[in-house]
Amino acid sequence: MEDIKEKVKSAGRTTWKWIFRTFILAILIFIGYICFMVFATFSEGTRTGYVTKISKKGYVFKTYEGELNTGFFTNPGLSGKAPDNVWYFSVPDGNVADQIQKASETGQKVTLHYEQKYTKLFFWGETEYLVQKIDQVAQ
Repeated sequence: MEDIKEKVKSAGRTTWKWIFRTFILAILIFIGYICFMVFATFSEGTRTGYVTKISKKGYVFKTYEGELNTGFFTNPGLSGKAPDNVWYFSVPDGNVADQIQKASETGQKVTLHYEQKYTKLFFWGETEYLVQKIDQVAQ
Protein backbone atom coordinates (compact mmCIF):
# COMPACT_ATOMS: atom_id res chain seq x y z
CA MET A 1 0.00 0.00 0.00
CA GLU A 2 2.86 2.42 0.83
CA ASP A 3 4.43 1.66 -2.52
CA ILE A 4 1.28 2.71 -4.41
CA LYS A 5 0.99 5.97 -2.44
CA GLU A 6 4.62 6.81 -3.19
CA LYS A 7 4.11 6.12 -6.92
CA VAL A 8 1.02 8.37 -6.99
CA LYS A 9 2.95 11.19 -5.26
CA SER A 10 5.84 10.79 -7.70
CA ALA A 11 3.47 10.84 -10.69
CA GLY A 12 1.77 13.96 -9.31
CA ARG A 13 5.11 15.76 -8.91
CA THR A 14 6.12 14.84 -12.47
CA THR A 15 2.78 16.07 -13.83
CA TRP A 16 3.04 19.41 -12.02
CA LYS A 17 6.63 19.82 -13.27
CA TRP A 18 5.44 19.45 -16.86
CA ILE A 19 2.49 21.77 -16.32
CA PHE A 20 4.86 24.39 -14.85
CA ARG A 21 7.33 23.97 -17.74
CA THR A 22 4.53 24.29 -20.30
CA PHE A 23 3.25 27.43 -18.58
CA ILE A 24 6.74 29.00 -18.55
CA LEU A 25 7.22 28.09 -22.22
CA ALA A 26 3.87 29.70 -23.13
CA ILE A 27 4.85 32.89 -21.29
CA LEU A 28 8.23 33.01 -23.07
CA ILE A 29 6.56 32.51 -26.47
CA PHE A 30 4.08 35.30 -25.70
CA ILE A 31 6.88 37.67 -24.63
CA GLY A 32 8.82 36.79 -27.79
CA TYR A 33 5.74 37.54 -29.93
CA ILE A 34 5.20 40.91 -28.25
CA CYS A 35 8.89 41.84 -28.68
CA PHE A 36 8.70 40.86 -32.36
CA MET A 37 5.61 43.02 -32.95
CA VAL A 38 7.18 46.02 -31.20
CA PHE A 39 10.70 45.90 -32.62
CA ALA A 40 10.44 44.14 -36.02
CA THR A 41 9.95 46.22 -39.15
CA PHE A 42 8.15 44.86 -42.23
CA SER A 43 9.42 47.58 -44.57
CA GLU A 44 11.00 51.03 -44.67
CA GLY A 45 10.51 53.75 -47.24
CA THR A 46 9.57 57.28 -48.14
CA ARG A 47 6.47 59.04 -49.42
CA THR A 48 6.44 62.52 -50.94
CA GLY A 49 3.53 64.90 -51.11
CA TYR A 50 1.59 67.56 -49.24
CA VAL A 51 0.43 67.08 -45.67
CA THR A 52 -3.31 67.74 -45.56
CA LYS A 53 -3.95 66.80 -41.94
CA ILE A 54 -2.08 66.15 -38.71
CA SER A 55 -3.89 65.71 -35.42
CA LYS A 56 -3.42 64.31 -31.94
CA LYS A 57 -6.13 61.86 -31.01
CA GLY A 58 -7.01 58.98 -28.75
CA TYR A 59 -8.78 58.24 -25.48
CA VAL A 60 -5.97 56.95 -23.29
CA PHE A 61 -2.96 56.84 -25.59
CA LYS A 62 -2.74 60.15 -27.47
CA THR A 63 -1.14 59.60 -30.87
CA TYR A 64 -0.40 61.81 -33.85
CA GLU A 65 -2.29 60.82 -36.99
CA GLY A 66 -1.86 62.39 -40.40
CA GLU A 67 -2.74 62.34 -44.07
CA LEU A 68 -0.37 62.93 -46.96
CA ASN A 69 -1.74 63.77 -50.39
CA THR A 70 0.67 62.26 -52.89
CA GLY A 71 -1.01 64.21 -55.68
CA PHE A 72 -0.32 61.74 -58.43
CA PHE A 73 -3.11 60.99 -60.85
CA THR A 74 -3.43 57.47 -62.20
CA ASN A 75 -5.87 55.79 -64.55
CA PRO A 76 -9.13 54.91 -62.80
CA GLY A 77 -9.08 51.45 -64.41
CA LEU A 78 -12.09 49.18 -64.61
CA SER A 79 -13.80 50.49 -61.48
CA GLY A 80 -14.31 53.95 -62.98
CA LYS A 81 -13.39 55.59 -59.67
CA ALA A 82 -10.33 57.75 -59.24
CA PRO A 83 -7.85 56.11 -56.85
CA ASP A 84 -7.33 57.46 -53.38
CA ASN A 85 -4.16 59.57 -53.39
CA VAL A 86 -4.19 60.02 -49.64
CA TRP A 87 -1.72 58.07 -47.49
CA TYR A 88 -2.56 57.69 -43.79
CA PHE A 89 0.25 57.59 -41.25
CA SER A 90 1.06 57.79 -37.54
CA VAL A 91 3.86 59.71 -35.84
CA PRO A 92 5.28 58.34 -32.56
CA ASP A 93 7.64 61.29 -31.94
CA GLY A 94 6.20 64.67 -30.90
CA ASN A 95 9.10 66.67 -32.40
CA VAL A 96 8.58 65.08 -35.83
CA ALA A 97 4.84 65.74 -35.51
CA ASP A 98 5.58 69.44 -34.84
CA GLN A 99 7.75 69.61 -37.98
CA ILE A 100 4.97 67.97 -40.00
CA GLN A 101 2.46 70.45 -38.53
CA LYS A 102 4.63 73.38 -39.65
CA ALA A 103 4.93 71.91 -43.15
CA SER A 104 1.17 71.46 -43.25
CA GLU A 105 0.58 75.09 -42.27
CA THR A 106 2.95 76.42 -44.95
CA GLY A 107 1.73 74.03 -47.64
CA GLN A 108 5.25 72.87 -48.39
CA LYS A 109 5.96 69.60 -50.18
CA VAL A 110 7.66 67.09 -47.89
CA THR A 111 9.19 63.63 -47.94
CA LEU A 112 8.24 61.44 -45.01
CA HIS A 113 10.53 58.57 -44.00
CA TYR A 114 8.57 55.73 -42.44
CA GLU A 115 8.75 52.23 -41.02
CA GLN A 116 5.92 49.80 -41.65
CA LYS A 117 5.21 47.44 -38.78
CA TYR A 118 3.62 44.01 -39.12
CA THR A 119 0.52 45.24 -37.35
CA LYS A 120 -0.74 48.49 -35.90
CA LEU A 121 -0.10 48.92 -32.21
CA PHE A 122 -2.66 50.86 -30.18
CA PHE A 123 -0.04 52.84 -28.26
CA TRP A 124 1.79 54.01 -31.42
CA GLY A 125 -1.11 55.00 -33.62
CA GLU A 126 -4.00 53.95 -35.80
CA THR A 127 -1.88 52.80 -38.74
CA GLU A 128 1.03 50.45 -39.24
CA TYR A 129 3.04 53.24 -40.92
CA LEU A 130 5.20 55.12 -38.39
CA VAL A 131 6.88 58.29 -39.67
CA GLN A 132 10.37 58.65 -38.24
CA LYS A 133 11.73 61.67 -40.12
CA ILE A 134 10.65 64.51 -42.41
CA ASP A 135 12.58 66.25 -45.21
CA GLN A 136 11.52 69.48 -46.92
CA VAL A 137 11.40 69.20 -50.72
CA ALA A 138 12.81 72.13 -52.71
CA GLN A 139 10.24 73.45 -55.16
